[in-house]
Amino acid sequence: MKKFLAILLAALMMMSMISFAGAEGVKTYKVGVAIYQFTDNFMTLYRNEIEAYFKTLETDSVKYQLTFVDGKNDMAEQTNQIRNFITQNMDVIILNLVQTSSADAIIDEIVAADIPLVLINREPLAYDADGNTLDEAYEGILNNPKVCYVGADARQSGTFQGEMVAELENHGDINGDGKISYIMIEGDPENIDAQYRTQYSVKALTDAGYEVNCLDDQVGNWDQTKGQELCANALTSYGYDVEVVFCNNDAMALGAVTAITTAGRVVGEDIYLLGVDALEEAVEYVKTGEMTGTVLNDHIGQSHKAVDVAVKLLNGEEIDNYYWVDDVQVNKAYVDSL
Repeated sequence: MKKFLAILLAALMMMSMISFAGAEGVKTYKVGVAIYQFTDNFMTLYRNEIEAYFKTLETDSVKYQLTFVDGKNDMAEQTNQIRNFITQNMDVIILNLVQTSSADAIIDEIVAADIPLVLINREPLAYDADGNTLDEAYEGILNNPKVCYVGADARQSGTFQGEMVAELENHGDINGDGKISYIMIEGDPENIDAQYRTQYSVKALTDAGYEVNCLDDQVGNWDQTKGQELCANALTSYGYDVEVVFCNNDAMALGAVTAITTAGRVVGEDIYLLGVDALEEAVEYVKTGEMTGTVLNDHIGQSHKAVDVAVKLLNGEEIDNYYWVDDVQVNKAYVDSL
């Protein structure tokens, strides 16, 4: 019996040593992911893809422990979350800013803690001495070798919206008065994506030689309910003078679909509607003709690139300052070709 117990004890000790050795051979990286607002349709797809893609990169020796936090569209809330990430000694942080104007302070804290940072989706802005935004790269990224930005160029998505209108048979001029009368439903006016999509959708039309007439320009803060409300109000105020509805994202465009239908208007006949993001429901509406078009803001390409760059940083590899993922026009012809 004593011999049996000795053998059993030796076996248990050996198993424990093997298990310990196996655990010792696994490197687990702590990844903090801060999203500006979980209820955002596009960022829900984005963060789910981040989680799924990290999982595919795990091996027997490398694991990723992800912590997601919801900024609830509150910069103070997100700042506290980032400070918690720093206290928790995250190995890398992926950050979707609530307010790009707060980029300096929050990036400085992360850099001071020597934690690599991948900024996503909301590009930090460069400012001049008077506080005006500049169309150039942001120094907080250029001056920090462990900081980068991954996203799509919102100038491209705005341009694509305008081009889809210009390519229509009547070029968006439904009543034939020689000008394109539109309403604009913007996202967050501080967000560079909202600014560029607003500016470049119209610029694409004027650059093509068409006269435009802005009937209304309101802020919907990326929200579907707000998009419906603003579109409904504009249709009540301007009626059939509204020929084109530009929305900075699909969530607000989905709200506009409801407002347009309720007003008895028909997309493709007496009004046109454009969004951005190519959400599944929006693409289906393009297919059925209830939306004129949207723009594929590639959450898969962007999220995968963000994760790939985060892994490079974890491995101590050099990275670029900016990584751009191209958009794609999604109109009826494109959807029918799929």
